[in-house]
Amino acid sequence: MIFPINSELIALQSSGNLMSGFLLVTGAQGFVGLPLSKALVEQGYRVRGAVRANFEANDQQETLSVGDINGDTLWAPALIDVAVVIHLAARVHVMNETADDALSAYRKVNVDGTLNLAKQAVQAGVKRFIFISSIKVNGEGTVLGIPYNEEQAPAPVDAYGRSKYEAELALQQLAKDTGLEVVIIRPTLIYGPGVKANFRAMIRCLDLGLPLPLGGIRNQRSLLALDNLIDLIQACIAHPAAAQQTFLASDGVDLSTPELLTAMAEALSKPARLIKLPERLLMQGAKLLGKQALAQRLCGSLQVDSSKACQLLGWQPPVSVQKALHKVAVAYKHSQAC
Repeated sequence: MIFPINSELIALQSSGNLMSGFLLVTGAQGFVGLPLSKALVEQGYRVRGAVRANFEANDQQETLSVGDINGDTLWAPALIDVAVVIHLAARVHVMNETADDALSAYRKVNVDGTLNLAKQAVQAGVKRFIFISSIKVNGEGTVLGIPYNEEQAPAPVDAYGRSKYEAELALQQLAKDTGLEVVIIRPTLIYGPGVKANFRAMIRCLDLGLPLPLGGIRNQRSLLALDNLIDLIQACIAHPAAAQQTFLASDGVDLSTPELLTAMAEALSKPARLIKLPERLLMQGAKLLGKQALAQRLCGSLQVDSSKACQLLGWQPPVSVQKALHKVAVAYKHSQAC
C-alpha cells in the first residue's frame, strides 16, 4: 500500500527532493525498525523495509530480504527510487561477548556492512543517510553531573562501541567525498514495548515483588523512550539543519536507579521493594558472581546532553518518561497474559 506524501513534510525539504522517493529502513522488523516503519507509513511516507530473512508480509510497505549484512551485500534492488536510508541493522551489543575475535565480528557488519550500503546508496542517488549509532561511541559512563555531549572526543571502550565509531568516521569521509547528507544519532539505552535483556529482567523482578538491594544507589542515567527516538528520526529525515550532524539522544530527564525502579513499579501498579545496601558491598558481590558489567550499569552514571537536537532541529521529546514506562508496563502485562 502506498500513501500520499504529507505536504507539511515536503515543506521541510533541504536541497534536493528528499521526499520524492521511498524511505529505506534496514532492520525493519526489529525492536526499533518495526514501530518506526509503522509510524512513518502513518505520517504519509512511502516505506521500504529491508530485513535479513524470514520476514512477515506487510500490506502497508514493501519488504525485501537482503541476506547477511557485510561488505558484499547487494543493496541495488532495495535502493531503487529511495531518497533516504535509515540504517538500523547492526550486530548489536551483548553483555558477555563470545566471539573469538569480537572486534572483527562487529566490524564485518557495523563498519563494512554500513559503508557498503552507503556507497551503493550514493550510486543509487540517495540524498540522505541516517545512521543509528550508539552512546557507547562516547564511552561507558560519566562523572555525576557532567553529561556527554557532541563536542567531546569519542572514547569507545568495547568492540561494539569501537565498530560504531569506525562506521561514523567512514560515513563522514564518504559525505565529504560525495556530498551524501549523513545524519548520525547516538541513542542512550532505548526502552519501549517489547524491550528485552536487563530492562525486561528488571520489570519481571518488580512484577514478582522481589526485594532489590538497590535503594541506596545515588547515580543518574539518561534513557530514551522508543517513541522519542522515532520522533527524532522523523525530525532528521528532511530537516535541512540535520545534514552532516551528530546528535546525542535521550528523554531529557535523568533518573537514578532507585527512581527508575520506583517509576517502573508504579507503572506496573506494584510496590518497589528496595533495600538500601552500600554500593561497595553491591560491587563486591557482583565481582564474586562475575556480574561487574551489570553492577556498573546499575550503580554508575551515564548522562547525555541532548540539547543540540532541541536547539538545531526544534525537537522536543514528545513522550514523558511516565507515559513511556506505562506503555512498557501495558505491553509486558499483555505478554504475560498471552
